[in-house]
Amino acid sequence: MTGTLYVVATPIGNLDDLSHRAANALGSADVVVAEDTRRTQKLLVHLGLSSKPLRRLDANAAERDVVAVADLLAEGRTVALCTDAGTPGVSDPGAALVTEARARAIRVVPIPGPSAVTTALSASGYTFGAFRFVGFLPRTGMERTRAIADAAACTDAVVLFESPQRLAATLLELAEAMPGRRATVARELTKLHEEIVEAAIEDVAQRFNEGEVLGELTVVLAPWSGPNVSVTDAEVERRIDEALATGMRPRDVAERVALETGRKKRDIYDLLVKRKR
Repeated sequence: MTGTLYVVATPIGNLDDLSHRAANALGSADVVVAEDTRRTQKLLVHLGLSSKPLRRLDANAAERDVVAVADLLAEGRTVALCTDAGTPGVSDPGAALVTEARARAIRVVPIPGPSAVTTALSASGYTFGAFRFVGFLPRTGMERTRAIADAAACTDAVVLFESPQRLAATLLELAEAMPGRRATVARELTKLHEEIVEAAIEDVAQRFNEGEVLGELTVVLAPWSGPNVSVTDAEVERRIDEALATGMRPRDVAERVALETGRKKRDIYDLLVKRKR
């Protein structure tokens, strides 16, 4: 008889947000598997479970580590999977273990709870049905350009995470791609210094560009009808010059500027070729 894998959502800040069911799952588990054992140990101490066996399984875990935990389940052990904060597998490690457990027909039981995504959405005040969650944006290169262009083209609400060090720059890029869109930045949700700022994205960008930013951050872009400002030829030229100055290849410049402006990639590339002549 196989064991059970409990997928346990943990508090995103305030430990009082942990549900009784989640506490019971952690207490009854033979082994707790965590993204960061140091963070999870604090939660276990809070629950009076300091002696609970604890294993690390983070985003860099090797396949053999996942298999080792699945073997415990196959032997009949009960395992509770949790991350530093929020729900395992939602922009956090955990999906690999769940997939392995399901492949072995091991019972998987989700224990719902806190989520920075839905918490930030509920505090934004935006009226929405569908929304898109994108996690962390790529840091650099064409992948980042594509991701921002996709967010600008999405008329549903968009939720993303960002680090304190990159928040100001990201907000400025988003503001340039989608001027006039409303945005909410939720900082330190459920914690002592919780802060929620909602305004036009240009104003939000200015607010977080004025000094040091600390804490964990969730950004919500409001639903909107899409860009309504046509990009001038002069603006296209400016963006081409900026991209070329970074050393990008002409074809990559054409793709980037096309994504940023909504112009056809072929037209931008033709313009580049003409400028070279």
